[in-house]
Amino acid sequence: MSILTLPRATSGAVTMTRRAALLGLAGAMTFGRSRVALATPATEQRLVVVLLRGALDGLSAVQPYGDPALAGLRGDLAMPEPGKEGGLLDLGGFFGLHPSLSGMANLYKSGDLAIAHAIAGHYRDRSHFAAQDFLESGADHRLSSGWLNRVAALLPARPGKAPGVETALAVGNTVGLMLRGSAPVGAWLPQSFGKPDAGLYQALARLHATDPVTGIAVSEGLKERGFTAGVLNGSEPQQDRFSFPSLAAAVGKLLASADGPRIAAMEMFGWDTHNAQLARLPGVLTQLDRGITALRENTGASWSRTAVLVLTEFGRTAAINGTKGTDHGTGTVAFLAGGAVAGGRVITDWPGLGTGKLFENRDLMPTADLRSFIKGVLAAHYRFDGARLAGIFPDSADARPTSGLLRT
Repeated sequence: MSILTLPRATSGAVTMTRRAALLGLAGAMTFGRSRVALATPATEQRLVVVLLRGALDGLSAVQPYGDPALAGLRGDLAMPEPGKEGGLLDLGGFFGLHPSLSGMANLYKSGDLAIAHAIAGHYRDRSHFAAQDFLESGADHRLSSGWLNRVAALLPARPGKAPGVETALAVGNTVGLMLRGSAPVGAWLPQSFGKPDAGLYQALARLHATDPVTGIAVSEGLKERGFTAGVLNGSEPQQDRFSFPSLAAAVGKLLASADGPRIAAMEMFGWDTHNAQLARLPGVLTQLDRGITALRENTGASWSRTAVLVLTEFGRTAAINGTKGTDHGTGTVAFLAGGAVAGGRVITDWPGLGTGKLFENRDLMPTADLRSFIKGVLAAHYRFDGARLAGIFPDSADARPTSGLLRT
């Protein structure tokens, strides 16, 4: 890949299963539409993986405003250029961050955020379910284990613990495929597990919007429950203690603890923007931005030994669709944040958006493999050699680790 460089948990009652207490290497927290899993190997290096389920539109999150073909493809989705009202946050003259990502822009300026653009998984499947399976397993076929579980299995156990059996905080009733595997897994549930979030109410409001009888009743009922019009149309985030930023803050404190976890796998939903993307995307981007900022603030001095990978299953179409959204695509962006990151740059072999440059004449052409990006982090962060990386990502000899991602 060529490089283009441009100038312990929060309080709350829980229920813990006996099996969770006994087993523990990894686990999962579910708060609203966010979820997290944690593991505690004997290392001072912290690794957080954030999976954006639903497919982030990378061309909106990190807009290539310097590409002359952008405006014709994007229509209303093209944000104003840097310096204009409501404009992008400039990344050096060609790319700009969405204005909802101001906290991440500050990390970029301080050198704690790198961005990979025109990147995709090794698969070409636009099905959410298949793509997420391939991304989480790290293989070109479905497996019952995930690549992050294989990472945890390679790290040494803490003194006094048998290999593969560690103290862990496991919250939630499921563990995502990325952290499933041979390592034991336990789980406990927060008291308010299953609390519906704004996404469900948004769907309910849309379903009844045109009904002359139930439409008004549902709308008024939701307002009485504290849901503003902005929350219901997705233009502003729902504020509650189970939001992604709240969860990220709790994870940051856990990572900072001397005897806390060292690996966290988080999930965030709401990225499937087939319609009304201009109104819907700022809400989830703001949540992501606040969550990454909360991680930075709560890990404290441990931030210097932290790497945060933000990944999504695939991108979205280059052109706006008829309902002012974007459909399932291919190339997208990946973020890498942390005090250990050699950031302040966009890493890309930019393919362009003009005629003949799109993948299958519809998507951003991928020029980098997510496995290479992840391998580059693991090789630098944990000093994993080629043999170990090959075990983590089977049949991936063609995906060589991206070099220079972390500070030496």
